[in-house]
Amino acid sequence: MGENNILQQIIMRKHYQNKNAKLLQINAPNSIVESSFVKIGGIDQWITIRGENRNNPILLLIHGGPASTYSIFNPLLRSWEKHFTVVQWDQRGTGKTFGKNGKDGCGTITFERLAKDGIEVTEYLIAKLGQPKVVLIGSSAGSLIGIMMAKLRPELFHAYVGTDQNAPDSQNLLHKITINAVHASGNTKGVQLLEKMGANRSQISRKDVDKRNRILVKAIRDVPNMITDIILPSMISSPEHKIRDIMDIFKGMSYSLDHLYTELINFDFKKIGMIFELPVFIIHGDNDIITPTQLAKLYFNEIEAPYKEFVLIKNAGHLACFARADQFLEELLMRVRPLAAPTSN
Repeated sequence: MGENNILQQIIMRKHYQNKNAKLLQINAPNSIVESSFVKIGGIDQWITIRGENRNNPILLLIHGGPASTYSIFNPLLRSWEKHFTVVQWDQRGTGKTFGKNGKDGCGTITFERLAKDGIEVTEYLIAKLGQPKVVLIGSSAGSLIGIMMAKLRPELFHAYVGTDQNAPDSQNLLHKITINAVHASGNTKGVQLLEKMGANRSQISRKDVDKRNRILVKAIRDVPNMITDIILPSMISSPEHKIRDIMDIFKGMSYSLDHLYTELINFDFKKIGMIFELPVFIIHGDNDIITPTQLAKLYFNEIEAPYKEFVLIKNAGHLACFARADQFLEELLMRVRPLAAPTSN
């Protein structure tokens, strides 16, 4: 989309919000469209539930970031709502949940706390919609919460689907992958900065990680750019997010990263374990350099599960399920949807 189109979207924000509001309308007789605060983990947390048939399988999407709300992407997933009841949840410290509770109300945030909240959200959805299980999708940093939830209570889920899957780097490949990607983009200065930071993730400061991510985003070629093509346009044009909500998104991201940064860069996959008691799918962008595709595949190879599949989304980088929503939906319908309960009208 580019910076000029972002500026155009800001100028025409109301127009795009109205367009998305019409797109999001659902009038089917057995539909469900709800956005509200629900008491989860002792505090009010924002949950949106959308679908054309409330008897369709529940799909719970665990957002990344940390604290990068995915409810702004609801218009991109409109086609999914014909086949699933799609649930977005602003986690503790995120978006509208952060806006409602503030720093004091959200308290100390850990991945364990978020995983326990996620289990409570799942139990709430199962009770509310009268279904036995949920399809769990974990994206980016949310894939860490997702694997923790899948390990904690596998009986609650038809399957775990990881996308933008965070993965261990036992062979120390991340540094090499990122330098190669930045070098291929022609950013010599960026390569020098990455080399100066070094390969040891646990010794890289939060400030340097921010620099690294900015360099990587600029290095993205031939696939939708996660910032200018996906996140900013969706944030600007979301009919459910006022300017104050957008400010709360950024405040929540900063607050949550203060709490989660050390745990994020030192995440212990072996402590979580590689043996899962439910089907596992990793559906990954074929050209993801933020959570590199190569590392996700190595992680997948180590996983043991009753059934597992690794699937590439073509011409996609990070946030593949939004960049190529229709292609991602096709994979879900072919591979994951059959594991869930059949639709009953």
